[in-house]
Formats: sequence, structure tokens, C-alpha cells
Amino acid sequence: MRLTGITSLASVLVLAGAAPAVAQPHPPDPAAVVRTDLGLVRGQAQPDHRLFQGVPYAAPPTGDLRWRPPQPARPWQGTYDATLPRSQCAQLAPPYGGETTYGEDCLYLNVTTPARADRRHRLPVMVWVHGGSNTTGSGSAYNAAKLAADGDVVVVTVNYRLGPLGWLAHPGLETGADRRYQAGNYGLLDQQAALRWVRRNAGAFGGDPGNVTLFGESAGAADSCANLVSPSAAGLFHKVIPQSFSCATPVRTETSAEGDAATLAKAVGCDKESPAATVACLRAVPAKTLLETFDAKGMSAGPVAGGDRVLPLQPVQAIEKGRFNRVPVMHGNTLDEMRLFVSLIYPRPITAAQYESIVRATYGADADAVLARYPAADYPDPRIALATIQTDAGGALSSCLHQDAFRLLKRAGVPVYAYQFADRTAPPLVDVPGFDEGAEHATELTFLFPGLIGDLNPEQARLSDTMVGYWTSFAHNGRPEARHAPHWPLLRSPDDVLSLAPGANGIHRTDTTKTSNCAFWNGL
Repeated sequence: MRLTGITSLASVLVLAGAAPAVAQPHPPDPAAVVRTDLGLVRGQAQPDHRLFQGVPYAAPPTGDLRWRPPQPARPWQGTYDATLPRSQCAQLAPPYGGETTYGEDCLYLNVTTPARADRRHRLPVMVWVHGGSNTTGSGSAYNAAKLAADGDVVVVTVNYRLGPLGWLAHPGLETGADRRYQAGNYGLLDQQAALRWVRRNAGAFGGDPGNVTLFGESAGAADSCANLVSPSAAGLFHKVIPQSFSCATPVRTETSAEGDAATLAKAVGCDKESPAATVACLRAVPAKTLLETFDAKGMSAGPVAGGDRVLPLQPVQAIEKGRFNRVPVMHGNTLDEMRLFVSLIYPRPITAAQYESIVRATYGADADAVLARYPAADYPDPRIALATIQTDAGGALSSCLHQDAFRLLKRAGVPVYAYQFADRTAPPLVDVPGFDEGAEHATELTFLFPGLIGDLNPEQARLSDTMVGYWTSFAHNGRPEARHAPHWPLLRSPDDVLSLAPGANGIHRTDTTKTSNCAFWNGL
């Protein structure tokens, strides 16, 4: 198994620790100095863009601030050095590469602007929420220079608390001023704090705080969907782009999340006589122990739907009831989402008999119908057949569940633009020998953030230009458009999904309900 783009991700995830702001010994480049509401920051000025890294948007969530909503960062004297990224949030390295870190001082963001942007301009702002199962990743891993320079937008990439430190839902945490918050949504609240920082400071970087697009991929898309329906995020953004995670997907329930928290507390020796004593014990447990225990127990991280002002309803219920932030939505997935995960679970070939056994164990009485619709003989590799089933139906990344979200949002009366990234020659996240990764999960990212996962050939580079045009024009005016590119229709019917691939006729309308057999799956 060969790691492709993730090895380059690993190199940028070896981030510098948080450093105090100090006055600079030499006169800074005036073009790279901006006054924020907390003080001056100095970034780097390049010919086509400016970059400000590691800017604090909230206080370090350490000590007694562990598992509390983000608190205000302190102002500084002098000029803050924003020329280097700061620490990623505490995490264990994922199986496809990266770095393990245990530092909790991590609530930083990065701002990329076109070279000409300043207070006289009011450019759209795009706020990126990275993926990684809400357990790994960093905003600094994403080079937004192309989006900013070619799309004439300001891009903000955000760190937020991960794993047990961002998503632990112990009821003992709901005390005092925090009683109004459902425990377990600290990562979500971090993202909302970053959006509030954008509202206060976008103008200083040439951005328009009244034109903010929230976008994210995978877990970042799940969080974007949660923010879409969160009352506490109202007014913080004006458009949203969830990539590869359907907004019709259920999030964790209060009961299940609190059950996980109780299990974790017991596993680390903090199952005490009272909730307050349990929380006090948990706050003293080293981050390393929490991360390793959380991982060993196979726990999940992500938003929690509970009876509070952050996420009172499941996203699908909130959309159905019309109780969500009504903004234009651009939403989609990749053609072969689940090939990534199948290749990680089955890095070696499986036989047709093994494939049949897996399908029967999964689908029970429906297995004969599934095997008849997806016979192993129709695919070059039984693993491809298995991944096709999983991509078509049933999971958060599936094409049919994305169509459910498109339909719900359209019915709710907001503009919806739908896509499916379909370049089966795109650089894969993980290169498994003898396996065709196709347009697997995350392959669209390098077309928006060049260099993230491998290199692009000339045709793919042209597709990248087009996608950047679509994404940033949506940020400008709520309509995805690009020069010399096909029209992207407003979703009115299931065949208004725009397929994105390189080459002649690579961009065209498609009906993913048909290509993914959604009527078949809905009939089971």
C-alpha cells in the first residue's frame, strides 16, 4: 500500500507549537500586516496572494477550559507573527498517514487573500472545515492560494477540537453557564467561534462579513450540515457547500453520545460517585490517555442532537420542519466514495465467494436481490463490486442519501446545486497495488487545493480551474459558474446533478438516482 498525497499532508502537519506574539525586529512588509480586533498580525505577501497563519480565534481550551465552549482569546501587544502555522488539535495519526500530537492549545485559523485585498475591498469569504472523521486533520494542511487568487475570495481554514476533546458528551459537563449547551458539541462551537471571528475581522483582510460561505468535506461536511440547522449559527454564514457527507444523515443522539462518555470515563478510571467528581477526574487525564482509550474503544466523534440551542433536532428533522438557516446549498459526493474504505479494510484481493459471504452477512434476506443487482462477474474485482454497493446506498457518503438531502432541501425552498465528482484517474488518497481507486473519497480535494493529494495532469488542471470557478462564483453570488464551462443547473429534478470529470464532455448532467439504483434500494 502506498500513501500518495497523505505523505505530503504529513509533512505539513508537523506544525510549529503555539508561540507568543512578539514585536518584530525588522519593519514588516506593510502589505502583510493587518489589524484584527485583538492586535496586529504579520503574514506573508506573495505575488498573487497573502497568507496569515496560526491566528488565535479563541483561548487555549486547556485546564479548566477543557470541554467548555470556546472562550475569547486575549489581545496582544506588538505584532503577532502569523508567518507559521500553529499546532494541530490533539489527535492520533490516521491509518493513511499524518502525525500524532497531544497538544490542546490549537484553536487557530489561517487566512489567505488575493494580493490586492485590503480594507477597501469587500470580497466573499469562504470558511473551510477540514475532514478526518472529526478525529484528525488540520486547517493548515490546505493550501488555499489558488481559490483565493483565481477566485478573488478570502479563504479561512480552521482548526477545531477533535476526538474525545471536541466531542465528549458527559452530562456532568452541563453545569453553571454551560447548562444551556448540550455536552459533546465543542468542536461545533469552535467552528461557530471561528465564524464569529470572521464576522468581526473579515473586513480587515478585504473580506465581506455579510457574504460568508461555509464549506467542508467528509466530517467537515457533516459539521457544515449541523451548522446549517444550528440556531446558534444563525447569521454566521450565507451559503454552504457540504462535500461528501449527506445532510440527510442522522447525527449522534444524546443517549448514545452520553453512553459513550460514560464508557470512556470508566475506562480511564474516572467513574466517580458524582458527575462533578467524574468531570474533575476527566479534566486531569492526559490527552494521550484519552485519545488512545477513545480509539481502542472504537468510539465515534461528531455533532450531538439534543434539547439545546446548538443542535436541538436531527438535521433531517430540522430541514423537514423548516427550522434551519435558509441559505443556498451546493452539495455532492464522489462517484466511487467507498473504494477508499474498502481498500483499507481489504488491501488484498477477495474472491467472489468471499464477496458473496460479505453481502449475505450484511443484507440477510435481501442478499439474493443485492447479489443479482451487483453480481461479482460484472466487476473487474469483487472489492469494486462491494464498494459500488456501499457507494450507492445506505451510508452517509452514499449517492442515494445525497439525493435524499437534495430533495429535502429543494422541498424546503432553498436553492440547491448538486454535483458528483467523477474523475476516475484522480490521484488517490491511498494507492493500493492492484486496486483501481477511481474517484474515491476525498479525490476532489486536490482540484480545489492543488498539491494536497498528488499532482494533476493538464486535463485535470483544466478541470481544477473550472471547479475553482464554480466554487468561488457560488461564494460570490450563490450561482456556480465558470468561464468556458457548461451551465450548472439549479436542481429541479434528480437529473440536475452535474458530473465533474476532465476531458471533452467530462462535465455533464446526470441522474444519480438511476446510476446508483436508488429505486431498487428504496424498495428493499
